[in-house]
Amino acid sequence: MRESFKDSREFDLRGLLITCLIQSRLACFQQEICNMKMRLPFMLFVVLALLIASPLQAQQLTFKTSADLSVGAEMWEDYGSSLQGKSVAVVANHTSFVGDLHLVDYLLEKQVKVVRVFAPEHGFRGKADAGEKVESGKDAKTGLPIISLYGSHKKPTEEDLSGIDVVIFDIQDVGARFYTYISTMTYVMEACAEQGKQVLILDRPNPNGFYVDGPVLEEAHESFVGVLPIPVVHAMTVAELAQMINGEGWLEGGSKCDLQVVKCKGYTHRDVYVLPIKPSPNLPTANSILLYPSLCFFEGTSFSVGRGTDHPFEVFGHPNATIGSFVFVPAPNEGSKHPPHNGVPCVGWDLTQVGGKRVKEKQTLILDWILDAYESFPNKESFFLKNGFFEKLAGTKTLRAQIIAQKSADEIRASWQEGLTSFKAKRKKYLLYPDFE
Repeated sequence: MRESFKDSREFDLRGLLITCLIQSRLACFQQEICNMKMRLPFMLFVVLALLIASPLQAQQLTFKTSADLSVGAEMWEDYGSSLQGKSVAVVANHTSFVGDLHLVDYLLEKQVKVVRVFAPEHGFRGKADAGEKVESGKDAKTGLPIISLYGSHKKPTEEDLSGIDVVIFDIQDVGARFYTYISTMTYVMEACAEQGKQVLILDRPNPNGFYVDGPVLEEAHESFVGVLPIPVVHAMTVAELAQMINGEGWLEGGSKCDLQVVKCKGYTHRDVYVLPIKPSPNLPTANSILLYPSLCFFEGTSFSVGRGTDHPFEVFGHPNATIGSFVFVPAPNEGSKHPPHNGVPCVGWDLTQVGGKRVKEKQTLILDWILDAYESFPNKESFFLKNGFFEKLAGTKTLRAQIIAQKSADEIRASWQEGLTSFKAKRKKYLLYPDFE
């Protein structure tokens, strides 16, 4: 089970202080105008007042757990009747729970004819390493065949879908483009569109669904860690994203699948959802999930993000780093059999206490960490991996060039705005829940 945030309802004291200071400043400004007997036109005064009194502030967030809402799989009354008399396949993993029951067991109890299970990256039980091939097999408990979608093929074949009427997708995502569960969902939708099968998405909250940020994927850099033209942080649930994939014609040949979605109850995009089950071996805490979109860029560099430690995606460092005072030593463990810099002390930063808090406050990707790491690294030629994985994660070659040119975080973020503005306009059409803006 993952750690819980200590306070489920934070108050933005800093925002309150800023508001008070602004009000005081505005009052002084208005008095100064009177004293000087200035005669500004009314509209000019309003504009000046707004410029002073309206700095951009991060929105207030609400923390929620599974006790505060219902996921799509729990809304049986919204989808149960549509499964009667149908042969069903389930795309699921260890996060696919309905209360205390796994979705497969839950459906079988409801007399649904489940005939097959598809497993994504990390496998049906969620134990495999990142990038590790997942083998097909049989579920020990139910005897159902498990077909891997992270082994010899990533898209269901005609044989895989033979005899199937409905494919249910129910997997907890974390809201980052390079987290591959949404790539699996896209390929499943595409196969079902081609073979005339229905897709049923049982929705789950997005724990990073309270902001949109990062470069939009460019077609030249498509891969399994980026199959859709969306930003790194897209702030959409899997059901919202599935509707967008269908609506924007992003499946092969612009095809559309027969899609049904089941909403969560009690969720909004102003919520930070604390997951009850870790979504993959190297995202074990709420803090690591919040940090993942910002720190994953390091996976395209020679730095470690703590794989092989007790705090993956909560620390980062390198044996030759020259700034940072935290030292960690990667070693093989569950989810990281061969961690980068295995057995070698790495010097860097510990973000276990402050990292996720900073993401919640800024509600953006935190670029300073990778910018500072590059700027201080003694051998810049070896900072980025030579295999082009950084470009796959970023979805563009521009970000590497900007880091090398030592552009500021503000300059880099400004270069994303045109793409983000276009994406946000499209995104609005497919939202199922109240938005953060």
